[in-house]
Amino acid sequence: MAIVGLNHFTVLTHDLEACKGFYIGLLGLKEGYRPPFTFPGVWLYCADVAVLHVIAGRPLPEDARGTLDHVAFTGRDLARTAATLKKAGVAYDLRKSPDGAQWQMFCFDPSGARVEIDFDAAEPAPAD
Repeated sequence: MAIVGLNHFTVLTHDLEACKGFYIGLLGLKEGYRPPFTFPGVWLYCADVAVLHVIAGRPLPEDARGTLDHVAFTGRDLARTAATLKKAGVAYDLRKSPDGAQWQMFCFDPSGARVEIDFDAAEPAPAD
């Protein structure tokens, strides 16, 4: 098989600044190098890997999620993440996976893409 790993996800947005605010300001990704494409967008990095490409200036599908159900990230500090999202007015759904191995936090980015953040099951639940 030619696949050796996951490279990145691409999200379309109608509001590039709001999308950057969500992924950078709330979730902690970092903006980094992006080739000089002729359309607006940003590449967002986790450490030194461009894990998320955001593209603006294209029509969005009628269903904001299109055929991709969600993108999942591995996270740390569940309580702080929950507090950050709550303070920003971002609703989330938090549950343990069926086998109890991890916390799964689901929310939506400003363009309607569903985002999952997985945390170690040993982390304490948020205070609220």
